[in-house]
Amino acid sequence: MGKRRLALLLASWFYCGYFPVAPGTAGSVCAWGLAWFLGQAWGLPAWCFALAGAALAPVAVWSADLASADLGAKDPSRVVIDEVVGQWLALAPAAADSWTQWGVALALFRAFDIWKPFGIRRLEALPGGRGIVADDAAAGACAMIGVMVVRWIGL
Repeated sequence: MGKRRLALLLASWFYCGYFPVAPGTAGSVCAWGLAWFLGQAWGLPAWCFALAGAALAPVAVWSADLASADLGAKDPSRVVIDEVVGQWLALAPAAADSWTQWGVALALFRAFDIWKPFGIRRLEALPGGRGIVADDAAAGACAMIGVMVVRWIGL
């Protein structure tokens, strides 16, 4: 498999980015579902996915950079690996058995990724894959704080 094909495979998160409606949401839901499955099957705490998201970030930057150049757009909708990074960061404080906290992590991440408050939108101006991934990582960090609040109040 060539470097560019591999980059597109990863950037689209194994073709989740080709979902015909709301591919960013599809990428987030796939990342969320994979984390839930692995958490339940292997007993991994959610904070492991924050580490996985941080470890995935350089790969995400690389693949998003190549895929966006090949697709001819600054932030093509097919590139959803950035949603995986952000979603996994958002899950970090969620209790393994709390559907509420996991649901809040998904909802808040999508809201912050779409709305881009607190200057997150400015991160999109970074060049190439860094701009594609940075805003989603920041949205994930904001969602993480929201999940911490939900957990703190006992939901």
